[in-house]
Amino acid sequence: MTTTPTRTTADWQALDAAHFLHPFTDFQALAKKGSRIIERGENVYLWDSDGHRLFDAMSGLWCVNVGYGQQALIDAATAQMAKLPFYNSFFQTTTPPAVELAELLAEVTPPQFRHVFFAGSGSEGNDTVVRMVRRYWDLKGQPERQVILSRWNGYHGSTMAGASLGGMKYMHAQGGLPIPGIDHIDQPHWLEHGAGMTRDEFGLKAAGWLEQKILEVGPDKVAAFIGEPVQGAGGVIVPPATYWPEIQRICDKYDILLVSDEVICGFGRTGNWFGCETMGTKPDLMTFAKGVTSGYVPLGGVMVGERVAKVLIEQGGEFEHGYTYSGHPVACAVALANIRLIQELKLVERVRDETGPRLAAVFESLRDHPLVGETQSCGLMAALQLVRAKDGTQDGRGTPFDPALEVGMVCRSHCFGNGLIMRAVGDRMIIAPPLVMTVEQVDELAGLIRLCLDLTLADLQARGWV
Repeated sequence: MTTTPTRTTADWQALDAAHFLHPFTDFQALAKKGSRIIERGENVYLWDSDGHRLFDAMSGLWCVNVGYGQQALIDAATAQMAKLPFYNSFFQTTTPPAVELAELLAEVTPPQFRHVFFAGSGSEGNDTVVRMVRRYWDLKGQPERQVILSRWNGYHGSTMAGASLGGMKYMHAQGGLPIPGIDHIDQPHWLEHGAGMTRDEFGLKAAGWLEQKILEVGPDKVAAFIGEPVQGAGGVIVPPATYWPEIQRICDKYDILLVSDEVICGFGRTGNWFGCETMGTKPDLMTFAKGVTSGYVPLGGVMVGERVAKVLIEQGGEFEHGYTYSGHPVACAVALANIRLIQELKLVERVRDETGPRLAAVFESLRDHPLVGETQSCGLMAALQLVRAKDGTQDGRGTPFDPALEVGMVCRSHCFGNGLIMRAVGDRMIIAPPLVMTVEQVDELAGLIRLCLDLTLADLQARGWV
């Protein structure tokens, strides 16, 4: 009997560089540096191939809500694979896990949602939104309503439609994006756009940009507005409290569909089951993915409000859209186990009442650090802005670093070197830890962040940057 030799970190890195093209990566630079090899996870922690433990403050990629190693999810996948590993949902066919998950999603989502269209990811879900929104208006006898409005620095995936809906200009620069029929307004980022205004004043102004754009395009041409309740990949931009209610009012005024992208904010992240509940909106469509299975297997989809579903069902005929893996039985079985575990552990309530408030308090306390300007949090997602000098102000603006210095990446390097996974978006450091995190682990996380900020400050002082 032969055994497979144990591979070293260097072996894995060499194979990775030889064969694996990573997402959102400079392939040449990564090949020179070598990938970080993650081998296992438990609860909120990961271990790399050299045995170093890391506090995963990003939940993998915003998704491992119930933490690593949950046996209930593993058992659900195993049992379903043994019984029926796959069948499609085409040709007037379904599977029990897909039906049961649709029923459970109708239970945990806001009351206007009774139907779901399954996909394999958030990107596919947002592609579905484009098709479904335009199909809805076509059936309503208004086929000219094609334009979907979104926000600069929003993120809605990296497929052609998803990347077009998103407002990441560096993505638009590759591939001739956005596709026709997509337009953008500025983001509700008070630190960037709100000088001289209170946050509430700015929230109303930022929402007003939507009405301006609707009038510019023509109300009879605009089909929908899509946004994340809290912008995730854009830097955990928490909008002012006045923003989303005013967006809802404007959408209602012009009879425009409101789409809430809940790929990051859904399934407890903001302290409610969905971010739209936290922000006080009633969307017509709601994209989900990530937290629906806690990332254990890929699954996404769109919750379809009754306003849209009624038209599609009663007037629609065939909807010419779908995916091989729509309603994949294994993914749906895992999602069922995941949602039931969230309910059993009362994770939404824990985020709302315990860990979310504690995280908000510790991030506010980090504002005494010389490098920290603004801090923001919403449930179990938070951000802090690195600044070169505070300038004696209390609003968190301070003096920014030269973007060319990539100070956020300097900080991120110290985080990885000291057992913490924290993401850098420019000079904005962000987290979205697993929802199973305890209050004690919130304090542990705060200590790690402060240590890494201290090391970053010392590093920048040595370089003469502060």
